[in-house]
Amino acid sequence: MIQNSFIFLERIGPGQERRWWSQGINDWSDFLKAERIAGLNPQRKAYYHRRIQEAQQALLQEQPAYFVGKLPAKEMWRLYPFFRDECCFLDVETDSQGKIMLVGVSNYYNTTHFVQGFNLDKAALERELAKYKLLITFNGSSFDLPKLKAQFTIIPRIPHIDLKPLCVALGLKGGLKAVEELLDLRRPNHLQGHPVELWKAFHASGDREYLDLLIDYNAEDVENLKAVMEEVYRRKKAQYSYLRKTE
Repeated sequence: MIQNSFIFLERIGPGQERRWWSQGINDWSDFLKAERIAGLNPQRKAYYHRRIQEAQQALLQEQPAYFVGKLPAKEMWRLYPFFRDECCFLDVETDSQGKIMLVGVSNYYNTTHFVQGFNLDKAALERELAKYKLLITFNGSSFDLPKLKAQFTIIPRIPHIDLKPLCVALGLKGGLKAVEELLDLRRPNHLQGHPVELWKAFHASGDREYLDLLIDYNAEDVENLKAVMEEVYRRKKAQYSYLRKTE
């Protein structure tokens, strides 16, 4: 999908992108092969030609950070299919004082948990995040990433897909649990509680069972992020495929 995108180019918005699609300029290859494009002078065409070649090189070299600051945040989803196998899903749990008590980081195969008092520290988190090319959260722009920055001065340098605004734009409103219900994603009944209460119970009793439940609760959050991402991508791709056909 990113190779059908032009809005990472300076002064190109969704309207101009659609106008190019209507001229048959559907992807980067079409742009590079075209001798001229209506409404674009030769100098600007040559400039965009170079920028697109840079973007192609970034993809070939698996450097998605190239698009940070160029591709609007709400359009980062376009990178997803290209980096699906190298993305991570992140979810932060905080205690009653707002401090991070647990961080779950998962690819499509394994989930790693970082727990306060056990293995939660800046170096460990940074080593884990360094493995990935793309970061996916739900409401991470407002919650998870600011928490990581404030407590650990961690600022991920890879592209970030925040699912919450994408879900809202698609009519899937509410928090992650509400979106799960709208998409008929079921979670086990024993994982319906509140993470703060589980954390408090663990500290009050020392019973590892409460900590295991908290970890399972977070793992369920992270697992459902994967299903939400797939559905969001499916719907966004359908929208843009329709636009390219009808413009």
